[in-house]
Amino acid sequence: MRIGDLAARTGVSIRSLRYYEEQGLLSSTRSESGQRHYTDDEVDRVAFIQNLYAAGLSSRTIAEVLPCAESPSEDNSDAALDRLMEERDRLSRHIEDLVRTRNALDGLVAANRAHRATL
Repeated sequence: MRIGDLAARTGVSIRSLRYYEEQGLLSSTRSESGQRHYTDDEVDRVAFIQNLYAAGLSSRTIAEVLPCAESPSEDNSDAALDRLMEERDRLSRHIEDLVRTRNALDGLVAANRAHRATL
């Protein structure tokens, strides 16, 4: 199928599909005229990539995780799990930082309100 067909079947823009290919997340064959052609398997691959993006993963991290889907094995599965856990831990730290930042902002809002009440 051509790139427009893959885009229609997956709901992903042609631009995104080209980006996935540039990042090594997706591959195609080329016709003599240079048009990209994909197999039906790529529909599921794009859905998987979309799920990984929805989980907040970068294209670099997705490339590290994809071998568990491309070549299932215990080693690839373990490596993917380790990488996903690293990302989860990073996200948890970021959430903790955001909560501290929000709490600091809440303190400033409270101080502003208290000061405003004295005016």
